[in-house]
Amino acid sequence: MLVSLNWLSQHLDLTGRSPQELADMLTFAGIEVEHMETKGVQSDKIVVAQVISFEKHPKADRLRLCQVNDGTGTPRQIVCGASNFQPGDKVPLALPGAVMPGNFVIKESELRGSLSQGMMCSGKELGIGQDHEGLMIMDSAATIGTPLQQLFESDTVFELEITPNRPDCLSHLGVARELAALAKVPLKDAEVVASANTQPAFPQEIVLAAADRCPFYTVRKIEGVKVAPSPEWLQKRLLSIGLRPINNVVDITNFVLMESGQPLHAFDASKVHGPLTVRLAQADEKFSALNGSEYVLTAEDLVIADGQDPLALAGIMGGAASGVTDTTTSILLESAYFTPSPIRKSARSTGLSSDSSYRFERGTDPHGVLVASDLATKLILEICGGKAADVVLTAGYAPQLTGEVTLDLPRAYSLLGVHLPADEIASLLGRLGLKKCGTSANTFTIPSYRADLQRSVDLVEEIARVHGIQNLTGTRSAWFADESAADLAYDFLHAKKTILVGSGFYESQTIKLIAQSQLAAGLGTNPGPNEPVPLKNPLSDDHTHLRHSLIPGLLATAANNLRQGAASLRFFESGTVFSKGKRPEPDEKVNLALLMSGPVLDSTWADSSPRSADLYDLRGVIEKLAPGATVKIKPIKTTAFLLAGQILLNTKPVGIIAQLRPAQVSAMNGRHAIYLAEINVDQLSKATAREVKFAGLPKFPGTTRDVALGVGNEISHQQFDDFFSGQKAKEPLLEAVQLFDLYTGDKVAAGTKSVAYRLSYRDPQKTMEGPIVDAAHQRILDALAKALPVTVR
Repeated sequence: MLVSLNWLSQHLDLTGRSPQELADMLTFAGIEVEHMETKGVQSDKIVVAQVISFEKHPKADRLRLCQVNDGTGTPRQIVCGASNFQPGDKVPLALPGAVMPGNFVIKESELRGSLSQGMMCSGKELGIGQDHEGLMIMDSAATIGTPLQQLFESDTVFELEITPNRPDCLSHLGVARELAALAKVPLKDAEVVASANTQPAFPQEIVLAAADRCPFYTVRKIEGVKVAPSPEWLQKRLLSIGLRPINNVVDITNFVLMESGQPLHAFDASKVHGPLTVRLAQADEKFSALNGSEYVLTAEDLVIADGQDPLALAGIMGGAASGVTDTTTSILLESAYFTPSPIRKSARSTGLSSDSSYRFERGTDPHGVLVASDLATKLILEICGGKAADVVLTAGYAPQLTGEVTLDLPRAYSLLGVHLPADEIASLLGRLGLKKCGTSANTFTIPSYRADLQRSVDLVEEIARVHGIQNLTGTRSAWFADESAADLAYDFLHAKKTILVGSGFYESQTIKLIAQSQLAAGLGTNPGPNEPVPLKNPLSDDHTHLRHSLIPGLLATAANNLRQGAASLRFFESGTVFSKGKRPEPDEKVNLALLMSGPVLDSTWADSSPRSADLYDLRGVIEKLAPGATVKIKPIKTTAFLLAGQILLNTKPVGIIAQLRPAQVSAMNGRHAIYLAEINVDQLSKATAREVKFAGLPKFPGTTRDVALGVGNEISHQQFDDFFSGQKAKEPLLEAVQLFDLYTGDKVAAGTKSVAYRLSYRDPQKTMEGPIVDAAHQRILDALAKALPVTVR
């Protein structure tokens, strides 16, 4: 929310307090100031000057040498690139030493060999306009030498982050109340109450058919208004906070909204046919809004209608058919209280958000409805003319959302850690608008605009905020907490990230939403289907689903880096993925994804063409993540990738590893194969959780035996690996098996290949004898011949 300092100054005296001091005051009280911008002329060295004469710059066709009068009696020479002025024109002149927006300081300098003793300025350069095409031509009546500070009002605009529990601060009056309490200064205007007469409406005037969603609805008719541009002061107020002036009636409703926090709407009375009816929309009923779009409503949406069609989507936006135009002469001024939840739901379902819905869905002040209507009526009569009806027609009653809250002083002292006197606490809460009840020393009546104050602890929070968190001294150090499952999970994942960073990987962070087109690129951690979760109301075509895999985000990161000319890619990402499950809400789990592509080493004079990373390099990284665990890759069939396999750690499945198809790599402008892996962090933790055991170094030597085997091409290494793993339990002397050769060619029969394995043997108790090793080796070969269709060569 944007708040103007000049606007705030209409409510309280902030003399002597800098904008930064006010920003710090609000931030420390829980109303964060995200940004602060000063508008207008700040330097007193920017003055009104008159162009005396000019001539073409001798060394630049597009520059002029100008002689200007700055009021000192001595002409100044200015080098200027603008061409929209003539001798006699009055323009802004920044003298040497003037500080421009962006902290740019004007100095005397030479431009193409000619001295320039200042700078003539455009409105945009001064921060008081948007025109940057030429100099700002000022009124001929302006006095030469007058500082522009005296002619143009400066202002500071704060961008505030208002938490959902503080809708009372979504207005200038609300922020002014906060500053008044924090700075200990009084508000200039006392608490405003509604002064207009009210009258319950007849059914032919207002029909309240959804009182649970709109407990209180009011309308006041104003006739004889003249719609025209707003006066300068009103336009400046709106422009200061980024609102575009439209016409005086609409501008007044927007002003009152930003002033008091109560949204209003003005209907063209001539376009309303029948009583105003607050009702639920019909299923598939169409509504044309003021923004020019048409919306299809549901039976859950609340509308304001007449006897024919919806005139407004309640609490969100008015309709195009009943809006105020230049021909409007009679209006119906609406001010109402809407229940927050339905407004929030309608804004989300229609994708239509407005300044009004932003406030209604957080909760407005029910007792501010008539106050805002009074203020708007007063301004309309002053600015637009006309005559207002003697009474405000009402339907329903303003709900009472606040009451009395008793402060538990002993509990407050315990939470605050300081012992504040009771009268100081009462004074502090009184500055926030809370009034002490006569029935109890520590009971306070809560103002209607602070519906968030319902319990004693809420008052304690207010005391802490206004007294100053920085003023609450600590009384004890925090106690140590037992290590939780969340702590262990965080530490485990952090340790794995450290390993990856040490292995040359960079962490990537992407959002949890992906596009429909990215679903096919998902890898996941299970070979089976993983049904993604679509969004009911996607914000854009790029964000239609919750991510079911981390791979789409990594591929997008890789593509961006390839476009920047990167050759070697090493990325990882950890985060939550989502899928449809048996429950209504999506299943969530934390995954870790890896991407590897490109040379394994940088090119050097010793090796100008280092090899590219392959699937075994990625497998090696996975082995680093699970030290001591047995890593196996079980091939799986897939059409999404060139090849893929299930990652097994100690026989437990933890994820998937794959190679991207060359066509996909080419589409990303990649020059090297791209390898991917996605691992479930919880499964990785369970698969590697084991008791650590240490064994001494072997005391006795081992020996090896090589065997060459002829097999058909359909036999995979995985089948041999499974066989030898089973033999280790049967033959205690077998220590390790390694594939060291693979041959296919004209020296073996077509459709076959030759593979060679090296089998290592060792007896931990003694030195082995040759016949014993030979016997064990032969038993393994015999078992191999029975298990697989092989020929020992």
